[in-house]
Amino acid sequence: MNDEFGPKPWHQSNWDFRAALNFIFGGAGAGLLVIVAFSGLTGDALRLEIVLGMALIGAGLTSVWFEIGRPLRAIHVVFNPFTSWMTRESFAAGAVFALGLSAAWLGSEALAQAAALAALVFAYCQGRMLRAAKGIPAWRVPMVVWLIFTTALTEGAGLFVTLATLFDTPARGVLGYFSLALVARGLAWSIYRGSMAKSAARPALAALERAGKILIQFGTIAPLALLLLGLFAADIARIAVLLAGVAALATGGQFKFVLITRAAYNQGFALPHLPVRGTR
Repeated sequence: MNDEFGPKPWHQSNWDFRAALNFIFGGAGAGLLVIVAFSGLTGDALRLEIVLGMALIGAGLTSVWFEIGRPLRAIHVVFNPFTSWMTRESFAAGAVFALGLSAAWLGSEALAQAAALAALVFAYCQGRMLRAAKGIPAWRVPMVVWLIFTTALTEGAGLFVTLATLFDTPARGVLGYFSLALVARGLAWSIYRGSMAKSAARPALAALERAGKILIQFGTIAPLALLLLGLFAADIARIAVLLAGVAALATGGQFKFVLITRAAYNQGFALPHLPVRGTR
């Protein structure tokens, strides 16, 4: 047996940066589809953002496909809908693409909202995929599901307001949603941090503490302050909203990268009862 395996936690090597990209791109794309569907956008603006959301989800799934040693084996993912959250994620993605393409082709807000519901399921499945990895203490706590879910919604809102300020599309109606998403993600991190603090390995805790500080300071407090500043200083509101969106999006991606790659320590072997020679 490899010397690195033993009672002390070791870093898993099955999921690398390509798996992290699925959560980063897929979560942002799903979150974007949700906010776009209820933003009031119509016409070409609606179509373009729907296509962008689907493209991000597709990029995330493609990165996982490249991670597989034998990519043709990916077809097996569709055979376990009753036991695998990865299979359910793929089904949700299929629904997103079918509904999203129809919404973009027809410019239909109703179909865009249906695609948004499928995107919510997709983001939830991503959280459940992590929790299903029972051997990784930083992933198996129940709160990780809602941390991944709220991060996806916040990233999508951050991307939306960033694009809105860059291309002069209406965004003021979604700033309240963006603020609520920021607060929800901050609360999810706080609860998650407490729930996994006693079980995760020290290197995982150290990595998550650093990433969590960035998430709260630069990904929650700073964007909320910028949004508040924009309300009282109209001359700098545009740049304030832009910076808030970029900060929320970037810190969410950075946190998920750390969670998937650097905090993925196994719990090690537990031997509560050691055999003693000459006894039963």
